[in-house]
Amino acid sequence: MKIKFTILLLGVLAFSCTERKKQKEVVSKDAQIHSLPFQKIDLTSLSDFKESTENWQIVGGVTVDRSKEKILNVIDGNGVLANIPDENAKKNLVTAFDHGDIELEVDVMMPTGSNSGLYFQNRYEIQLFDSWKVNEPTSGDMGGIYQRWDKSKEAGQEGYEGHAPKINAAKAPGLWQHLKIIFHAPRFDDAGEKIKNAEFEEVWLNGILIHEDVELKGATRGGILAKEVSMAPLMIQGDHGPVAFKNLKYKLYSHDRLSFGDMKMKEFKYQDKTIPNVDTLVPIREVSTDTLSASMAIGDKVTRILDYQGQLVVPTSGEYIFDFRLNQAGGLLIINNDTVVNRDGNYIIDSAGIAKIALVKGKVPFRLIYNKHNPWVIGFSLYGEGPGIQNSALHAPSSLAGNKAGVSRKIMVEPADKAVTQRSFLMHKGLKRTHCISVGTPEQINYAYDLNTGSLLQAWSGEFLDATQMWHARGIRQLGDPVGFAISFHGTPEFSSLASEESEWPSTVTEEGLQFSDGYELGKDGIPLFIRNLGSKIVKDKIEPSSNERKLVRNISLIGDGIIWHKVASGETIEKLPDGSYIVNDESYFVDFSDDSLAPVIRKSNGQDELLVKIPTGEQKVEYSIIW
Repeated sequence: MKIKFTILLLGVLAFSCTERKKQKEVVSKDAQIHSLPFQKIDLTSLSDFKESTENWQIVGGVTVDRSKEKILNVIDGNGVLANIPDENAKKNLVTAFDHGDIELEVDVMMPTGSNSGLYFQNRYEIQLFDSWKVNEPTSGDMGGIYQRWDKSKEAGQEGYEGHAPKINAAKAPGLWQHLKIIFHAPRFDDAGEKIKNAEFEEVWLNGILIHEDVELKGATRGGILAKEVSMAPLMIQGDHGPVAFKNLKYKLYSHDRLSFGDMKMKEFKYQDKTIPNVDTLVPIREVSTDTLSASMAIGDKVTRILDYQGQLVVPTSGEYIFDFRLNQAGGLLIINNDTVVNRDGNYIIDSAGIAKIALVKGKVPFRLIYNKHNPWVIGFSLYGEGPGIQNSALHAPSSLAGNKAGVSRKIMVEPADKAVTQRSFLMHKGLKRTHCISVGTPEQINYAYDLNTGSLLQAWSGEFLDATQMWHARGIRQLGDPVGFAISFHGTPEFSSLASEESEWPSTVTEEGLQFSDGYELGKDGIPLFIRNLGSKIVKDKIEPSSNERKLVRNISLIGDGIIWHKVASGETIEKLPDGSYIVNDESYFVDFSDDSLAPVIRKSNGQDELLVKIPTGEQKVEYSIIW
């Protein structure tokens, strides 16, 4: 018997300096508080936009028929902004607010074959397009910075200065895609002459940085006006095709930045994990500086304490967020005589401290102590954000270990004429997995598999694996990093002998006495065949790339008696769509069953929806494809 279905992816210890009596831990207890809040655009009505035509509407949800061009189905309610244009209603939508420098985040859904655009200041377009199957993206593809236009040029030569995304990170039509964009408006002098071009500092699509520091010499094609200004609204294109948006939020920024004054750095020879009373030590040198950098430590492979003291110049009164990160070192961050981040003796990799503190405009006392205890490792960073002040680095680039000479070169693993495998640790949903194997193929369709739980962890296309952290700093992290746009799966055991449909799914392989062999066989093509046991069942699992599509084909053979269940997916919600497929919204992929006799079960467990398939006793085969 064969069961066939398709998964379609859319893709410091105590402070001992003289300020001890002032010690006050201000590190946020909420791990989610890492930045100041965004301003949300209200999507219960169109009140945050200027009047437009009826193609724009507020709805409760949207779905896409992937087999049809430019079809967007809506569900009653609110929270989603939908554009469904026709010949009589197809105007653009413009925000009621103007912006200069802005950080914008939004979720976008593109129907099959559809086209739209986000125009910053009505003039500079980030393209929205169904680019799922595109191999080599252009400026006209999803996330591209669209061309400027000169109609006086010869036909076919009118477009110029467009910027294609670095890679195609677009998901399949019908899935929510996340954009994060930092835009800087052009600047003008008192006479109105432009002194600085507009710029897209960063454009992120689905977690991938696709543009960085792109300067715009003028408005792109389709903008309302060619003349550039310092303030103007955000515009969404309405006449090219249906599109939907949700979770629209933004921050408006001034040109102000945090800075330092009267800063001095003292350097001490010291070798201990715990920071002493630094004021009792004798420095080996003292210098004036306007720079914070771990690389100011004198000597190679030394242990040092660097003590920075001066004034923090606060541009405006309000709440500020500081992010102080250390690489296997101790440290203290003291602002306005309060110890706001305490990482003394916290001798771990990438120790981080987030502080939220209210400050008054002017100069406040500032002190940063860096304990470079490990002679082999160097690096700290400090970021700051305030009211109307963009989050930015307060440290010098040289403070990061990756910017030291010889370290910035990446160590890449790439396949040649057949697939390659690489064992490593791998981060999955914030947790380090220690028994992973990643498989890279000549087709550039790659995946990572957890040999401990017997589960597929991630799939991605493009370059294979960045192994730098397996070698840098003596390979302490041992991490392999997937390169490109990766999709994550649930990562728990995929097969279980449940007593009933209501039984809780095991989170580890030991909960029900499962016996998973940490074994696999390599085929002539380099693709592994994973082999493990589940009670009396033998499970063989092979995952191969498609030769002509961005797709993984998974073949699972099961031999032995007994009914077992296969956990296909889990997510915040799983819904069956009108076309018979299922959408898993937290990881944004479809599950499309091709076998009509199959009876998938959606159930709620531990606050998540799970999609399960019951596999009968005897010899069985489960076949499905993963497309993203």
